[in-house]
Amino acid sequence: MTTAPRIRIRVQLGDLPLFGPGKAALLGAIAEAGSIAGAARTLGMSYRRAWLLVDSMNRNFTGPLVTASPGGRGVGGARVTELGRRVLAAYQAVEADAARAAGRSLADLQTMIAADPGPSVAGEPE
Repeated sequence: MTTAPRIRIRVQLGDLPLFGPGKAALLGAIAEAGSIAGAARTLGMSYRRAWLLVDSMNRNFTGPLVTASPGGRGVGGARVTELGRRVLAAYQAVEADAARAAGRSLADLQTMIAADPGPSVAGEPE
């Protein structure tokens, strides 16, 4: 096997998904691209999906994680706020802490994984 197993963290409040790897990737892509549309293209998702995720993040934290300026190509844009940078950094710290804590157990698990595991089945429980 060429890749090692890893942990993916999803932060939830009850059943409400607050933040996870997809939203973290989107925030990072917005910071890089300077726009929601550019970030969506980079991540291979629709603009609508990206916008809905941004809207969800902005509603579920104490302030907006992303601010956007309308205006179309070359005029508008989006930026990750200071709160957005802090949320992303805290999430990345949680991921790093979890990976360190699970290191030995993941190494044990890796010894039990088939050399050539098959593809997942859509909707397959984890």
